[in-house]
Amino acid sequence: MDVVTFGETMLRLSPPGHERVEAADRMDVRVAGAESNVAVTAGRLGAETAWLSKLPASPLGRKVAATLRAQGTTPEVTWTDRDDLRQGLYFLEQGGEPRGTSVHYDRRDAAVTTATADELAPAFVERAGYLHTSGITPALSETLAATTADLLELAQETGTTTTLDVNYRRGLWSHEEARDTLEALFPDVDVLFVAERDARGVLDRTGDADAIARGLADEFAFGTVVLTRGEAGALAVRNATTVTQPVFETETYDPIGTGDAFVGGYLAARVDGGDVEDALAWGAATAALKRTIPGDVALVTRADVESVLADEHGGIDR
Repeated sequence: MDVVTFGETMLRLSPPGHERVEAADRMDVRVAGAESNVAVTAGRLGAETAWLSKLPASPLGRKVAATLRAQGTTPEVTWTDRDDLRQGLYFLEQGGEPRGTSVHYDRRDAAVTTATADELAPAFVERAGYLHTSGITPALSETLAATTADLLELAQETGTTTTLDVNYRRGLWSHEEARDTLEALFPDVDVLFVAERDARGVLDRTGDADAIARGLADEFAFGTVVLTRGEAGALAVRNATTVTQPVFETETYDPIGTGDAFVGGYLAARVDGGDVEDALAWGAATAALKRTIPGDVALVTRADVESVLADEHGGIDR
């Protein structure tokens, strides 16, 4: 298995157009989760991927697993029939300015919050090339914080490369809580993905982008630090060398999942033997494509990404 991810996946319910949830009489239903988004994206770009989690043995839980399987990722799921554990949901309202787009979560008592490392198919982690998770997962419960630590430690012991996207969510915890928990995980993380705003706000970093990435790499001995910078693009520091990547021009129809698409594209390129420069380009191209696609998942192909990379207006043509 090339890439194994671990985390929560929810059902996303969205009213059509710019309708308000309270006025809607129908909703679109999509499957959405940071880590499963990464798995699906990397899988569609050629990697063999699996997603580890815990789901309720209900029609909603089965929908999540079936959708991910149909999208090319193996859902390695622990099922529970406990009545008090449920499938997490979130409601998305698309709106223009000044209302903007808003998200309403309904994820309390989600089955995944009780998942332990022993019940999450550790053999998948041991055999994987990469294990990926995000800062969302340990924020969901004390149990998941411990499980995340256990899986990262297991991966380190068995030679699996570990990657973590800080992916800060202010509705889940404070900057201080996130920093304390994530920095405790960092010794078992090989590759860190972090938005520049989170590096500054959550990890309390200062200086320019290059200084931030180098400082994190030096302090925590990361093999690679990837700093995403919105419209300023991305940069990576590996072996004391900095590589930069601009964004690709795109029209935005649905920005949710852009960061996950970047990570999925990056990992797919690394699995395929690409260097960090290649991986940044694949990440940026995949992220640009995602912004044109409704839903949380980058339903793209290698041909799509290669077309963006070969475009005369930007990217690489090799």
